[in-house]
Amino acid sequence: MKTRHGLLLLVSFVLISTTSAQEWTRFRGPNGTGISQCKTIPTKWTEKDFRWKIELPGKGHSSPVVWGERVFITSAEPVAPGGFHALCYNTATGAKLWQRDFPLAPFQKNPLNSYASATPSVDAERVYVSWGTTNHFMLAAFDHAGKTVWERDLGPFISQHGPAVAPVLYDGRIILGNEQDGVSFLIAVDAKTGKTLWQTPRKGGDQTTAYSTPCMFHPKDGKPFLVFNSRNHGISGIDPATGAVIWECAVFNARSVSSPFISEAAGLVFGTCGGGGVGIHVAAVRPGDPAKGVKAEEAYRIKKPAAPYVTTSLVVGDVAYLWTDQGLISCITAATGEVRWQQRTKPDAATKEGFFASPIWVDDRVFNVSRDGEVVVIEASTQRFKELFRFPLGETAHATPAVSGGRMFLRTESHLFCLGGEKR
Repeated sequence: MKTRHGLLLLVSFVLISTTSAQEWTRFRGPNGTGISQCKTIPTKWTEKDFRWKIELPGKGHSSPVVWGERVFITSAEPVAPGGFHALCYNTATGAKLWQRDFPLAPFQKNPLNSYASATPSVDAERVYVSWGTTNHFMLAAFDHAGKTVWERDLGPFISQHGPAVAPVLYDGRIILGNEQDGVSFLIAVDAKTGKTLWQTPRKGGDQTTAYSTPCMFHPKDGKPFLVFNSRNHGISGIDPATGAVIWECAVFNARSVSSPFISEAAGLVFGTCGGGGVGIHVAAVRPGDPAKGVKAEEAYRIKKPAAPYVTTSLVVGDVAYLWTDQGLISCITAATGEVRWQQRTKPDAATKEGFFASPIWVDDRVFNVSRDGEVVVIEASTQRFKELFRFPLGETAHATPAVSGGRMFLRTESHLFCLGGEKR
């Protein structure tokens, strides 16, 4: 019994250590869950507690991604000297390891968007980056030393708001959504070569551009599938091996900007839609299974003002935290939509704050960053709202924090910060 008990403790320790040191490989980390078990991120800090702070060339809204001792980010300067920048820094010191520059002329976009809004994706060998203009939607891979491995031009990207679509990696494939006002499709390319493995046509149309970063859903007794959100298709289950549409559920009547979030325990996938800067509703969908003759169906929906538009919500265990662009947080039971508590980050309606970044969960706390660049930390409680700390970064921020190697990486428009880790 002692041996078995010791083995269980060892396994638990290994799992905790692995999770704490997990790589932050894409928007909102592994599978887009936004969850980290890291134990070395403080709840409160001062300016002196940052390990480093650096100024980036240009500006952008993309979130950082991390592999080992490298943090990757993008930025852009659409006027002289001009260009789109793919950047790599050392996680321990903030020293720049490399910078790749690409031509970028100004183009029409939403004034709240940037010329570098798509978060990269990274694995042990390469970092994958997307950016675009009206005429060219680019997808490229660089090795960890910054050398171009391959580059693809996917054609024009037509949207009144401009591009901001992030690639993800699954099973050796780089998968990218391209649902825009022009020719639209989902695409998977070989991560090593950039060669197209499949391409699935999608409905385009005026003002229908979707900005969903897909995630994977693993049913208890079925094949895993990709989840995409868009106005024209609702919530979709896509076969990652072939690009075939497994099921769809038409639950949106407006643009989908946020990314899907999932509760595998409840057997539900979620998405939001909205317009004019306001979320309209959150839809919870039970996935379909054609092999069993089961159609996808809407389980419930949550309407405004509790519905996010740009921000992607967070599922932890059996609860979900819906964090709206206007700073209204709702803690709900994921399986039913029952509201456990609801509170604005600033209770006074006259001083309510805005958010475009998405919340992440770190060791029983939820972190987010306001558009004004203030980090907000709350207790990850299922019973009450409790604010624990605020810290002003001093600049506009739309990027979601990243956590890897015991450190948190925070990005404002033109700066990158590193916080946490073992005490120096």
